Amino acid sequence: MKTIGVLFGMENSFPGALVEHINARNIDGIRAEFVETGAVRLDKPAKYAVIVDRISHDIPFYRAYLKHAALNGTVIINNPFWWSADDKFFNYTLAARLGVSVPPTVILPHKKHPEGTTERSMRNLEYPLNWEAVFAYVGEHGFMKPVNGGGWRDVYHIHNRLEFFQAYDQSRDLCMMYQKAVEFNEYFRCYVVGQKNVHIMPYDPRKPHHERYVQNPPGYDKKLLARVEKDALTLCRALGYDLNTVEFAVENGIPYAIDFMNPAPDADLSSVGQANFDWIVREVADLAIARCKSAPKAPGLRWSSFLGGTPVAGTVNKSAADNAPAKKSSSKKSTKPRVPKSTAPAS
Repeated sequence: MKTIGVLFGMENSFPGALVEHINARNIDGIRAEFVETGAVRLDKPAKYAVIVDRISHDIPFYRAYLKHAALNGTVIINNPFWWSADDKFFNYTLAARLGVSVPPTVILPHKKHPEGTTERSMRNLEYPLNWEAVFAYVGEHGFMKPVNGGGWRDVYHIHNRLEFFQAYDQSRDLCMMYQKAVEFNEYFRCYVVGQKNVHIMPYDPRKPHHERYVQNPPGYDKKLLARVEKDALTLCRALGYDLNTVEFAVENGIPYAIDFMNPAPDADLSSVGQANFDWIVREVADLAIARCKSAPKAPGLRWSSFLGGTPVAGTVNKSAADNAPAKKSSSKKSTKPRVPKSTAPAS
């Protein structure tokens, strides 16, 4: 009997639904359960063929356990070696190398010295910083957010220099990024599962959390949706993520990748809605079962295959031709994001 384990924290709806969905299929030789572990022995592999990880980014003990399990053949969704190595600024750099549009972005030195360091630890740092160059590149309307972060923690919406420095003064010893704001007309959040299945969800980050997933979206240009899907797949395949959400803000027809380091993405029924919830439970179950059948398997490491190309001209933007808004069809046809008929929200 092969076992799929679900490792989770405070979330309630998704882990239980995933376990129930897998077990309800009654697949011979495969069952699912919640992960249980105590002190982890070096000489004892984990008992799970697959582990769906929803919490190790917050719990170092779990992250160390998952790396141990992966080295002993357990398939982890998502690969803990990739996830541990990532940060948001690296991801933006990678996106630019891959030809995905991202806004101008800079990383900023820590406002306060990290614990255990002093000003002598920063002798390679330019002083004073050239703030004029920062504002010339990014502008005065943007977002300041941690290089390593999530859940909208320590994120500041900046409208001018005064707000910039007020936010920077509150950033403690975090390493922060400052990114140009995209004046978007459309915004999409995309589930990507197994590096092949994309579920595009109209999303409005300006609304309260439980209202952000748009339930009755308008029609969208097919070429725009095709580009969003293509870019989402490009990013997840390069990052090695089998489960992720990728967010795009669309300005003048150009989808800018805003946030795509979400390997434990929101899948709570109360926030994503029933149709999106049903989709993600079903797709993650399919993925976990498929990986279970082929387990045990050594973790794959492959960044080098994606970083051998030539950097994109202009660092963060494609060529003018590539960034041009998608031309509308002469028939003026549009389409809604692809939602399976069986789970489509009521109109």
